[in-house]
Amino acid sequence: MSTAHTERVQSLLRRPLSVGSLELPNRFVMAPMTRDFSPEGVPGEDVAAYYARRAANDVGLLITEGTYVGHPTASERSTVPRFHGTEPLEGWKKVVDAVHAQGGRIAPQLWHVGMFREPGQPPYPDAPPVGPSGLRIDGSKGGESLSASDIEEIVASFAEGAAAAERIGFDAVEIHGAHGYLIDQFLWSRTNRRTDEYGGDIASRVRFAAEVVEAVRESVSADFPVLFRFSQWKIMEFGAKIAETPDELAAILEPLSEAGVDVFHASTRRFWESEFEGSDLNLAGWTRKVTGKPAITVGSVGLDKWLWESNTGHTARVENLDGLLDRLERDEFDLVAVGRSLLGDPEWAAKVLSGRFDELNEYPPTAPGTLY
Repeated sequence: MSTAHTERVQSLLRRPLSVGSLELPNRFVMAPMTRDFSPEGVPGEDVAAYYARRAANDVGLLITEGTYVGHPTASERSTVPRFHGTEPLEGWKKVVDAVHAQGGRIAPQLWHVGMFREPGQPPYPDAPPVGPSGLRIDGSKGGESLSASDIEEIVASFAEGAAAAERIGFDAVEIHGAHGYLIDQFLWSRTNRRTDEYGGDIASRVRFAAEVVEAVRESVSADFPVLFRFSQWKIMEFGAKIAETPDELAAILEPLSEAGVDVFHASTRRFWESEFEGSDLNLAGWTRKVTGKPAITVGSVGLDKWLWESNTGHTARVENLDGLLDRLERDEFDLVAVGRSLLGDPEWAAKVLSGRFDELNEYPPTAPGTLY
């Protein structure tokens, strides 16, 4: 790449950004990626080293893999880290310390899987699958509808997780409201058939998410940043939409913004695709436009294939970043989350920011869940 291209990369991606108490040295974010390397839900020294290695290589903000909040129905696997209990939180404290020792910044992603849980799954095999209406992503019945008291307990579990995050030294917290998991199940009309105050029109379907955000906001300091990840698409339902128009998107995001979201993380499969007809803006761009809040874009950054293609045996080739830079130059969004590229190469951000484009690696199908 030419010197001019390297200078353009640096001028756009090395810009600092401050959100509340969070001061970022550049615009790169590591996207949350489930890895299944935390036996009994406890992150160990290898997990601390994994995040510290990325922090040492110019990733502005690390968002952890999804971590289960402290409700028995939240989880589905014993190898995914928990964010409650003495041992898991002690493990996360070591992760935070390792990242900070490298000058990095890190936020945990708080997660409840909702109806993705199957009966009998660990670590709480007696806990049933639960959702707004007990419906799976395909619309079939597969679990229990949450009661008012269930909802109150789950909201509290998110707040408790956020308070723990600030207490043990994290720099921010992200709420997982995307991809068909519990919060997203409330937002989507297919999985939310409730007739009470949590179902029906958009204002009612967003109520649960807004209550989670409000509880999280109240549990942490006023300047402690709260991020919210959302998506249109769901696992195995790639054409799904919670918002068909910009007005519907605003109806969902504005209550969340008012409840206390500081940064929206708009998950798409390909960042270069426009979200609504008649505009080139992607989902993050529309999010920034309707809320006025900082937005994170994500989706095949630096690669020519999206996640599902990589997970089904296809090598993703390195693509240049010109399209991304064009959008950053227009201030379409504020931050850029990178997943697979950083999973496969801990030095990816450092290579890009220093102009070492010839050292960027293809993303092979063998990389998912990498330990290093």
